[in-house]
Amino acid sequence: MSDGSSSIVNVYRANPRGWIIVVFIFAALSAVFSARAALGLIMPTWEQDLGWDRTFLSGGGSLVLVFMTLISPLAGNLLDRVGPRPVVCAALICVGASIASTSLMTEPWQFIVLFCIVGGLGYGSLAAPQASAAVAQIFEDYRGLATGIATSGASGGLLLGMPLLALAVEWVGWRVSFAGFGLIIIALAPIAWFLMTPASRTSASTDTIATGGSLPDRLRLIARNSTFWLLLTGFVICGFTTSGVIEVHLIPYAISCGYPRFESAAALGVLSGANMAGMILAGFLADRVHRPLLMGAIYFFRALSFLILMQITGNPELLFLFAIVFGIFDYSTMPVLASIVSTHVGVRVMGLTLGLLFAGHSAGAAAGAFMGGYFFDNFQSYDWVWIVSIALALVAAVLSWLIRETPGSEGAATPATA
Repeated sequence: MSDGSSSIVNVYRANPRGWIIVVFIFAALSAVFSARAALGLIMPTWEQDLGWDRTFLSGGGSLVLVFMTLISPLAGNLLDRVGPRPVVCAALICVGASIASTSLMTEPWQFIVLFCIVGGLGYGSLAAPQASAAVAQIFEDYRGLATGIATSGASGGLLLGMPLLALAVEWVGWRVSFAGFGLIIIALAPIAWFLMTPASRTSASTDTIATGGSLPDRLRLIARNSTFWLLLTGFVICGFTTSGVIEVHLIPYAISCGYPRFESAAALGVLSGANMAGMILAGFLADRVHRPLLMGAIYFFRALSFLILMQITGNPELLFLFAIVFGIFDYSTMPVLASIVSTHVGVRVMGLTLGLLFAGHSAGAAAGAFMGGYFFDNFQSYDWVWIVSIALALVAAVLSWLIRETPGSEGAATPATA
């Protein structure tokens, strides 16, 4: 057996049940993110079949984001207190029930209640922050790599799940497809219950979780941590420069540069594929290098990638080069962020901390989405959007480099910077 193969086997043997859970979380996130993205896929069909306009359906998508922002810190806090098993199971049941029951809807209020509210509760309870916190409770060694693989399921859903759902809609119609997809997601819940037993946690994580504390005490603990504020500011900027301006405006910008809709969408698909590779690579590096330096480098190279984006007119090679480069430095902040939180803030409040950071990310994304449209409407160009994004990403890089590396301080809950 080669040294590489032997190393992989040794990594697996160090925590075999943990790696099985990582694969499961990858699959669960793929399903959940596919369900969340299904609105964009099915919107034209619902306009035709149900007679609902795009403003109403888009408003429902915004309502989903609102519920995700509100529920994420609460779900994270619950995960800290009782472990990942009930949180993940409940989230899968909510998402599955939302999608399955949506197949029966005929009235607008049913869309709001079933898809937006019930679905939003599930999406906010099982996203990258909760997945990262769950992994942190079952890994000490290789935590960064495990987090990177598990959370890359978010991109996997867009890259793998969405095409399958699109094919199903073409073959059997949206109602049957949604009903079947929802039941598949619900069926993942008992698997999660079986895999994520309390015994799955590492002993160190169990000790820190047992110390508990009331929610106000835990919030005060987090608020006193200077590293949290540096991470939060950087993650708000992260949301602005990724989910806000790129996920919302990349395709319209490419179309405004003269690219056909299919080619523009294909670039977003390439970006999603690069996302997966970037998250896994960043997770691998987070176990081995100076993490604040790595986090700052991700923001720095993300800023440089916007320079490529500003030159894509008439050059499709640059469009796809941007998709690859930006994709590598897109979601790759997540495993590094989770690793830093675990040591600088603490595993026992990791779910709540990541939930708060995710809420900040969503706020930044909302600002980026709005400002992208505002700048374009006023200047008939996206240039100022990209210039602002470059400046903000560089600020996030500097803030990350201000964090002091303190490896080996698992469960720490004291400020990590002077």
